[in-house]
Amino acid sequence: MCGFSFTVFLSAFQLLPTAPYRILELGGSKVAAGMFLGFLTYASAFSAPITGSLADRFGKRRMLIACSLVLSAFAAAYALTRDHRVLLGLALVHGCFWSGLLSSSSAYITDFIPAARRAEGIGYWGLSTIFAIAVAPSLGFWLYHRGGWMWLCASVGILNLVMAVIAFQLVEVARERPPSAFFGRHLIEWRVLALSMTLFLYSFGYGGITSFAALYADANHVVPKEVFFTTFAIVVLCTRPFLGPLGDRIGYRRVFLPCVVLIACGLALLASHGTRPGIILSAAVFGTGFGAAYPAFAAYVMRHVDSGRRGAAFGSILAAFDTGIGSGSIATGWIVQRHGFEAAFAVAATLAAFAIPFFLFMDRRLLAGELQ
Repeated sequence: MCGFSFTVFLSAFQLLPTAPYRILELGGSKVAAGMFLGFLTYASAFSAPITGSLADRFGKRRMLIACSLVLSAFAAAYALTRDHRVLLGLALVHGCFWSGLLSSSSAYITDFIPAARRAEGIGYWGLSTIFAIAVAPSLGFWLYHRGGWMWLCASVGILNLVMAVIAFQLVEVARERPPSAFFGRHLIEWRVLALSMTLFLYSFGYGGITSFAALYADANHVVPKEVFFTTFAIVVLCTRPFLGPLGDRIGYRRVFLPCVVLIACGLALLASHGTRPGIILSAAVFGTGFGAAYPAFAAYVMRHVDSGRRGAAFGSILAAFDTGIGSGSIATGWIVQRHGFEAAFAVAATLAAFAIPFFLFMDRRLLAGELQ
């Protein structure tokens, strides 16, 4: 599963930071450049509860294989597209299969991690994605500038086929059968979705960073332009092995809430310091919080979800998380075009700060009831 997730994100993070450059090259605006990630993640968010439930019903391994194969076809379609509007249209459909990958893989890994070490296990597994993020943007930009868009898409497509081969080797873990009827109120884990809007508030900034951190560095003549991604990845690799197990020992809330504070501070630093040292410091603070927040949150929520509903639960988490990323990408493009990068990242920092009181309010209301 670490090999699978590494390949997933090695593929995705070659495409995501370079796609805005391709859209600008094809005549699109900065708003359109931000829409690529926005459309992809919106489609992922709205489809995630359904793809998560499909994984519970038909098998997580089957979902991983099917989505990997379909994404390889999308890589070919991106390579052949010469209109930025078609590129954005493809991203909408791409996002549906992206959600299938993420919700299925998260539920699959949770099936066999011991409950008492859940944050630690999710954290260690997530390191594979961070390793990928550490190298993928640099590889993507190198391929894009040296070989062109076609070579970049070829790399993405090949990696998607490798994902399918890895998924084929997995063994489906025994699971409880979901309810017989697929459609109905049980399709979505509503309480999980409501609590997960906390992730919407702090992932808004992550969406803006993914689409515009490199452009921000370019605007400030900072080299290399992928310095934020590299620093972010290194920091997460160094801090998550310590912060993940800490949640299992002292409590997930006690780790999660300080992490959200660090996320807000990191975004505020990015808004106020566009120099190379400022971007590196921002990435370090943001990475420390962002890298440990999700494992703690997921482990906290999974304590209250039946094993046969983990796909649906992760689908609800993903819906909120990806809505935040998509909104952040699109809104950041709009704000950058009218008010500049600093204003865009300041808005993201403010929303992340609101995530703390929101979580405390929703947690008290929801976990005092049926979710427990």
